[in-house]
Amino acid sequence: MKSFPQSETLKRLPNQFFADLMKTLNTYREQGYDVINLGQGNPDQPTPEHIVQSLQNASENPDYHKYPPFKGYDFLKEAVADFYKREYDVEVDPTSEVAIMLGSKAGLVELSQCFLDPGDVALVPDPGYPDYWSGVAIADAVMKSMPLLQENDFLPDYEQLDNDTLDKAKLMFLNYPNNPSGAVASEEFFKETIDLADKHDICVVHDFAYGAIGFDEHKKPLSFLQMPGAKDVGVEIYTMSKTYNMAGWRVAFAVGNPSVVEALELIQDHYHVSLFGALQEATATALLEPQDSVRELRQTYEERRDILAKGFEELGWDLMPCKGSFFVWLKVPEGYSSQSFADALLDQVGLFVAPGVGFGTYGEGYVRIGLNNSKKDLKESISRFKEFQKKESEH
Repeated sequence: MKSFPQSETLKRLPNQFFADLMKTLNTYREQGYDVINLGQGNPDQPTPEHIVQSLQNASENPDYHKYPPFKGYDFLKEAVADFYKREYDVEVDPTSEVAIMLGSKAGLVELSQCFLDPGDVALVPDPGYPDYWSGVAIADAVMKSMPLLQENDFLPDYEQLDNDTLDKAKLMFLNYPNNPSGAVASEEFFKETIDLADKHDICVVHDFAYGAIGFDEHKKPLSFLQMPGAKDVGVEIYTMSKTYNMAGWRVAFAVGNPSVVEALELIQDHYHVSLFGALQEATATALLEPQDSVRELRQTYEERRDILAKGFEELGWDLMPCKGSFFVWLKVPEGYSSQSFADALLDQVGLFVAPGVGFGTYGEGYVRIGLNNSKKDLKESISRFKEFQKKESEH
């Protein structure tokens, strides 16, 4: 049978980190190991019932059985605008400042294709969400890392970027609350970002996937669009996956700069014919109806975070302060790399975590742990970490 060579574009793609992670996990489970999966960022709670009911009812509408409008239904864009006004007091023009997307991952990859030509520079957080890299690779552009270091609260230090890099940069990806570190952004940082982007003509893409999940005094994480001038220099990407447990529904939207929205809609005209209309109606339901489920979800994650924080404190392990997202960022013990520590946990006590190096060079020395497990499983996880610690001390 013939084997057809792949294009140079496909050859440039990085390894799919999360696919490789799941392959490893499934291999262990198939061999009969009792493994607790702390490595994946997949919401474990069901989509709220009123949203599911909205989809069920809307799916009977014969109008939705036809192709939807290429750019999505106006009622969903209006719902997005209402959501941003209610939640963040941000005025949004639904006709020119909202693009509906088939999940945030697709939109984040497409943005690189919209604005990067071969050789152009994209500024990418390190550690950060690996799929930012995919879009840059498809565009045959150049990726420049912005190190996120503990001493700078896991915010990029723009003074470390040289002027040549800044002048060549076309895109900057940011993500707060942050995956994988759990850090949050301040007003001062966002204002600094806007000034930098304006000076160097950089389009800022703020990935706000965990926008609803903040803890302690950060229960309402800042939207990039709340800062004056934000829409002049970029967009914010909001997904339904985390806020409403709709990961499998694949619905997201970009909000902000009209030229970016226009470019996204243009490329999507060639890839998709928008989303199934009933999905769009159910999404509008989620955005517009009472947000009790969101508050309950935030509380659930905070309680889970507290279990891990207390457990690691008792073990004397160095857990980074988790201010938002549903991840915690754990420093690996002395003598381990992030990968060797992840491997040892899996082999010795059946704990599956994500090695930090999979999120970038500066992720080395950490592992990411998700809060997408029951309190019972998280308490059992702490017991297994304690068992691992005991084995280490005996060794």
